[in-house]
Amino acid sequence: MAETATLMDSYTEMTELLLPNDTNNLDRALGGVVLHWMDICGAVAAMRFCGNQCVTASMDHVDFISPIDRGEVAVVEAFVFETGRTSIDVKVNVRAEDPKKGDQRETTTSFFTFVALDESGKPTPVPDLDCPDENQRALRDSAREERIEQLQNVVDRID
Repeated sequence: MAETATLMDSYTEMTELLLPNDTNNLDRALGGVVLHWMDICGAVAAMRFCGNQCVTASMDHVDFISPIDRGEVAVVEAFVFETGRTSIDVKVNVRAEDPKKGDQRETTTSFFTFVALDESGKPTPVPDLDCPDENQRALRDSAREERIEQLQNVVDRID
């Protein structure tokens, strides 16, 4: 295992065309389908970062900001923004794209925690996160701040 890995080592982007089988009766993406895409993209980012199999440990509050309509392209983006000893925190964003016009809008965001596993399925240490340039540091810092804000909003709703 490398001692460090960069945020860009983890960066993953995948696209999905929203087809009828993944829509509700309003011709919009089913929430569970979007969560499935997010989980896959986040897991790939975590595995690229640490070079090991990773499993989902948790997913924070999910914000469905706007719908994805049938025929639009869902662009799912994920990157590592924090690490623990065996855990990896990943920010996952989804945006919808009109493939004809090129217009895009944010649709969904959340934070996932994955645990790296060794060959025997036991948690294994992960590299430290390195952000060697200003763009990577800005992405990391923004994700950290957004997660803190999101968690605070959840706590405020409970109080």
